[in-house]
Amino acid sequence: MPHETTTTPHLGYNPECEYLGDGPAPAADPDQRRARVTSGLVATVVFLTAIAPLATDMYVPAFPRVARDLSSSATQVQLTLTTFFVGMALGQLVGGPVSDQRGRRRPLLAAVVVMTLASVVCALAPTIWVMMAARLVQGFAGGWAMVIGRAVIVDLATGAQLVRVLNVIAAVGGIAPVVGPLLGAVILQLSHWRVSFWVVGALGLAMVVAVLVAVPETLPPERRHAGGLRAFGGAARQLLRNRHYVGYLVVSGSAMGALFAYVATSAFVLQSMNGLTPIAYSVDFAANAGGMTLAALAAARLAGRVATRTLILGGQVAALAAGLAMLVGALWFDTPLVVALVSFFVLMTAQGLIGPNGGALASAEVPEHPGTGSALLGFVQWVAAGTIAPIAGLGGEDTAVPMAVLMVAGAAASMVGLLVLARPRPRLDR
Repeated sequence: MPHETTTTPHLGYNPECEYLGDGPAPAADPDQRRARVTSGLVATVVFLTAIAPLATDMYVPAFPRVARDLSSSATQVQLTLTTFFVGMALGQLVGGPVSDQRGRRRPLLAAVVVMTLASVVCALAPTIWVMMAARLVQGFAGGWAMVIGRAVIVDLATGAQLVRVLNVIAAVGGIAPVVGPLLGAVILQLSHWRVSFWVVGALGLAMVVAVLVAVPETLPPERRHAGGLRAFGGAARQLLRNRHYVGYLVVSGSAMGALFAYVATSAFVLQSMNGLTPIAYSVDFAANAGGMTLAALAAARLAGRVATRTLILGGQVAALAAGLAMLVGALWFDTPLVVALVSFFVLMTAQGLIGPNGGALASAEVPEHPGTGSALLGFVQWVAAGTIAPIAGLGGEDTAVPMAVLMVAGAAASMVGLLVLARPRPRLDR
């Protein structure tokens, strides 16, 4: 922000009322001067955040073949997705506080190595039970890496820069859900489903190199929190007493739930109910992910100029409208293709406004515990994903009503988080 010529002190900063970035710059820190947000660092964090959509979207199209090759039921194969989500949630819950105690770089390297090894086990899995266990470990290590990558950014960036960087990460990371299903379809056409996991393993090796080259230690010993997991409970209780932080958890977690209601059942709605081919479905999925990417890029450009809460609310209103349109179409018009296509695109695009900005405001509320704050945020998001995904399919593959209800409920709950739990504090006179 421009240099202030007035000597009047800054009396207060409310991120939910103001532009995120309206607060004063933090005091200079020698370690902060050595470690900065570089393009290589941002690219590496994008790489880390891409593992979840790649490990999921490349694999989901192969479910029927996996069931046949491993002599398992469709439900058992679906559980390999659920165990991955459970692992992601637990990994983020544990990785944050461990990195608050031991620093960022070494735990991040360990997580990427474990994730790579688990991917290899998935590629070689002889039974569905081995696959489930390997997917759990793969998700755990991937979640661990993701939360530390986010904490690295929170260590180094504040205010409008934090919002801008997180939105850029979300936007560029949105390429993974675009590429994932298309790459998975190509692999299935040309090779075996196990190749998908070999690809993820190869990307894991590339991540190890990227972390070694581009990620410095951003949490010096004097800023670490002693106690690790033993102190996590106390830190978590402290964070959960912050009503605004809890509000932003609800904002992000509920929006994530609505999103994964779509992810879990859109294939049935578009292919089984409306006759799209797998290739056409993959193209539509990629287009929707592209909408989310463009929205996140737009939010990054608007950081510091448009109030962050306004961007979130715009996304929530759009997501709620998409859910209501989907519900009307499912209840009374047998889910027309055009309604499904438009509703899914609007929902995904809205997520680009809600997710990164909600996470940024959550981080701004708890700067004293960035790792634990990121851990709780990731845990809530992935628990929501893992819980909503199977619920959305309870109606079978011939109705979109459960999915539409969950879309509406998720968008509405997200708005409650923003407008009620995280309602603005009274503005302070300056």
